[in-house]
Amino acid sequence: MEFCTLFLLISCLSWSLFVLCDSQLQTSQSQVLLQLKKHLEYPKQLEIWYDRKTEFCSLPPSANLNITCEFNSVTELNIMGDKPATKVSDFAGFPIPNKTLSHSFSMDSFVTTLSRLSSLKTLSLISLGIWGPLPDKIHRLSSLEYLDLSSNFLFGSIPPKMFTLLKLQTFVLDDNVFNDTVPSWLNSLPNLTTLRMKKNRLKGPFPSSIEGIKTLVDLDLSSNEISGDLPDLSSLTNLKLLDLRGNKLGSHLPTLPKGLLMVFLNNNSFMGEIPTQYGQLNQLQHIDVSFNMLTGKPPPELFSLPSLAHLNLASNTLKGSLSDNLNCGRNLEFVDISNNRLMGSLPSCLNSETRDNRVIKFSGNCLSIAGHHQHPESYCREFKVHVYKSNNGGKGIGVSVGLIVGIAVLIVLLAIGLLIVCRRYCPRVISEQHLLQKSVPENSTAGLSSEILTNPNCSSGHVFESSKSEVQILPSCRSFSLEELKEATNNFDSSAFLGEGSYGKIYKGLLKNGTQVAIRCLPTSKKYSIRNLKLRLDMLAKIRHPHLVCILGHCIEVEQDDHCSINRVFFVLEYIPNGNFRSHLSDNSPGEVLSWPERLAVLICVCKAVHFLHTGVIPGFFHNRLKTTNILINEHRLAKLGDYGLSIISEETGNYGTKGQEPKSWQMTRLDDDVYSFGLILLESMLGPSVPAKTEATLRGELASLSKQEGRVRLMDPVVLATCSEESITVVISLTNKCICPELWSRPTFDDILWNLQHAAHLQPNISHA
Repeated sequence: MEFCTLFLLISCLSWSLFVLCDSQLQTSQSQVLLQLKKHLEYPKQLEIWYDRKTEFCSLPPSANLNITCEFNSVTELNIMGDKPATKVSDFAGFPIPNKTLSHSFSMDSFVTTLSRLSSLKTLSLISLGIWGPLPDKIHRLSSLEYLDLSSNFLFGSIPPKMFTLLKLQTFVLDDNVFNDTVPSWLNSLPNLTTLRMKKNRLKGPFPSSIEGIKTLVDLDLSSNEISGDLPDLSSLTNLKLLDLRGNKLGSHLPTLPKGLLMVFLNNNSFMGEIPTQYGQLNQLQHIDVSFNMLTGKPPPELFSLPSLAHLNLASNTLKGSLSDNLNCGRNLEFVDISNNRLMGSLPSCLNSETRDNRVIKFSGNCLSIAGHHQHPESYCREFKVHVYKSNNGGKGIGVSVGLIVGIAVLIVLLAIGLLIVCRRYCPRVISEQHLLQKSVPENSTAGLSSEILTNPNCSSGHVFESSKSEVQILPSCRSFSLEELKEATNNFDSSAFLGEGSYGKIYKGLLKNGTQVAIRCLPTSKKYSIRNLKLRLDMLAKIRHPHLVCILGHCIEVEQDDHCSINRVFFVLEYIPNGNFRSHLSDNSPGEVLSWPERLAVLICVCKAVHFLHTGVIPGFFHNRLKTTNILINEHRLAKLGDYGLSIISEETGNYGTKGQEPKSWQMTRLDDDVYSFGLILLESMLGPSVPAKTEATLRGELASLSKQEGRVRLMDPVVLATCSEESITVVISLTNKCICPELWSRPTFDDILWNLQHAAHLQPNISHA
């Protein structure tokens, strides 16, 4: 008896401890929830999330908020806001006051934070006013089983990497503004049962891959702009709901699975007859094929389906007469055959006078019933003759086709004539000297991706996010004369000399308007003509980003005796007064030593800049010679990357192949070079300025030693040791290992690097995120 009592006490105590532990959230998870509250701009639904001491897992669930936890982690997060997208029809990709979150909201940053709740199984964020493209990194929530982001302002395409969410069962994106095609990879989700994307702007054909989702139960793609034919859907044996109403689907109605309960194919452009197979769908309860262009006589078996309650065939061109012996199913409650071309008498089972519990609508036909808004039979017969003549009278069609062809030929002839006139009377060649005098247009956008063109405020874009303090108005690039540069530097006096690097000497200058500038004299390649070089300089000059040193202008000096030969090229850059990153990494350096949180902020800035160079401009700029001396710190402690993209105008272009190979063009230089270089910057940020003097083997050995505490004490910069958190430095050590990994395929992308650095920053208290 005593043993049993003791056993019960131990069991109760264990269970109590389990419940207590299960309700206490990890500190890092609490921080993530508070950061999400900040991202969502403090909605009233989250007012009960006070601070880190809030017992999130013990909060009572409500209609607007529910959190579930397991093993100290959030597994379910449901938030219902008060900014429904259903009341907004004019969203054009920009925030709307009081409808969406503000201009400072970043969907990319929000999902980055959200993805740290790695145990999430259920995520529902409805009517919160979140806006922007849905980032690919949503796939990091690999445990998701239920995802509902409906009634927001998400646009663009649905991220292709979501095909890796293998546990996903419910996928809902209703009432958004997605305007690409329906994904073709949906059949890669082996457990998907519910797919709903109604009321978006999805276009293109209906993806045939949906046929392969054998687990699908509910499919709702209504109120989009999907077009084309529907495939045979009979293989979807588990499908119960099919809703494709309000699209642009055409051709014939598809074959349907026998287990369907609800079918909505109305408001499309379906033609032909209603398939007789529909009369065999014995489980069907509701079918609506109204407002199409269906013809022929409706199958009589459709009316007698045993489970059917609602049948809507209205506003088509159905014709013929319904049989007097038509049988109606015992559960049939609503029938609408109005606005067709039906003739004859109305079957007794469709006579509402004999069926009190059945609603019948049949107006707008040619039925032999007094009143009830019926047309004369001649109306329906005339329609038949009209259709016959339209189908067989080729004369009208021939005239239309001939007219279209004639107009097309006329347009082609006019275009050819205009081309001949332009070639004859317009100058064939622009002189090289004239090209030199032409400055970069102020509003020039060539070379920038559509993403930047549609989002001029780069700080709120989804490629990168930056604080308001980074937004700056920079002048457009212009051409400088050599006399202006000589005057700015006192004829390149030694007192203005700042240093010399792999890309030439650099001087400090002062323009006539009082602007301090840095002037770099570049060693140019003789293989470029003035025109070619000018095009390359213009391409660089158009790049603008908060974390890139701004190019204010350039100057091409030609040989006096040969105006086609280039003597020197100068870049005029914004002056960054606070030294480079390396000068802030050691007590022995001239600059003020940066703490670990401050170093992380610099690394995040640089990562955003490089990510922009790779993906934010077309074509991308790779092999940017990343090193700590090319990272400059301004007076606001913001980092800016310099010497980017200069390989396209230097002698080094294409010299990265092995001996005897054809040199690669600068566009084709591998992105891995920047990743590896950034890994060395990470290492130097932890160990100090001695890194560049060491061999690769030594650096790999030291990096391996950093995995243990004694190695960190021995090798790591003392300032870093004193100011870093264990979790933060561990993330960066792991990231550095990946960046300088010998296997190129295993190195991360800059998107991954940025995500890890931001994660390390969130694990580090008291950091101001750039």
